Amino acid sequence: MLSRNFGLIGTPLTHSFSKKYFEAKFLNENKPDCSYNNFDIPNSDQLALFLESNELEGFNVTIPYKEQIIPLLNSIDSRAKRVGAVNCVKRIGNSWEGFNTDIIGFEKSLVPLLTSEHQEALVLGTGGASLAVCFVLKQLGISFQLVSTKPELGEINYVDLDEGIIQKNQLIINTTPLGTFPDIDEAPILPYHAISTKHLCYDLIYNPELTLYLSRCNSQGAQIKNGKEMLSIQAEESWKIWNRAE
Repeated sequence: MLSRNFGLIGTPLTHSFSKKYFEAKFLNENKPDCSYNNFDIPNSDQLALFLESNELEGFNVTIPYKEQIIPLLNSIDSRAKRVGAVNCVKRIGNSWEGFNTDIIGFEKSLVPLLTSEHQEALVLGTGGASLAVCFVLKQLGISFQLVSTKPELGEINYVDLDEGIIQKNQLIINTTPLGTFPDIDEAPILPYHAISTKHLCYDLIYNPELTLYLSRCNSQGAQIKNGKEMLSIQAEESWKIWNRAE
């Protein structure tokens, strides 16, 4: 029986969801020929060597390489190109093609929670994950403001967030790694007292399930959502990509 090998690249991967998810999937679906492993790549200089030397059919990409992987790929699909980030890569012959399954994962997990109140949003963070979030918000017609510790044109700093901004933006999405295990005592710096029962607060983090950010929002009566469902959906979408005929 020929083995089928898949994996995840990024750093650090101690918090990784994907390996456990796919191992359980392969067991439940009786796919003993399939394996999924983590490849912790400490710096971007090693990405090219990884692409040249592995025998994977496909792999997922997480922090901090969702943007840095793009120049090394032979092609990327149209949606990933528009987003500017790749989190799923498939081997096609001797070439690599990039995709973004975060888009559908985020959209499917967010849309059922939206109400007419959620017309404006704050997106915390400007990394690769935020690119997919912003793409979805644009598609849904929700205006948004990016928040960064080092703001560039069109972005604002956390220190500029006041009660008025928080009250105006009743959808707040954390795309930063702040609060990820084991650093569970960290959270984005916000005027949490301004969050209300009208707010929907989303965190892309899934470990822990209740981050300090979500806990603080929940204590203000906000509706909260973590990133576990999003990750499950994007993982299944990756699996579809790896298995479809080209």
